[in-house]
Amino acid sequence: MNLLSRIERFLHRSAMPQTLFGRHVAKDPRLVGDLRNGRQPGQRMCERIEAFLAEREHD
Repeated sequence: MNLLSRIERFLHRSAMPQTLFGRHVAKDPRLVGDLRNGRQPGQRMCERIEAFLAEREHD
């Protein structure tokens, strides 16, 4: 499953607004919208997103 799909699944399951997710992960409320529009995150951003998701998917 690609990263954007994991984010979408997390947002759906948690009912977290996309802007809040972006603020938590990158201090960027537009992060998810930008990813949906084709933004390609760098390695460090991918690692931050993965860590955030891993931490919360196991709660």
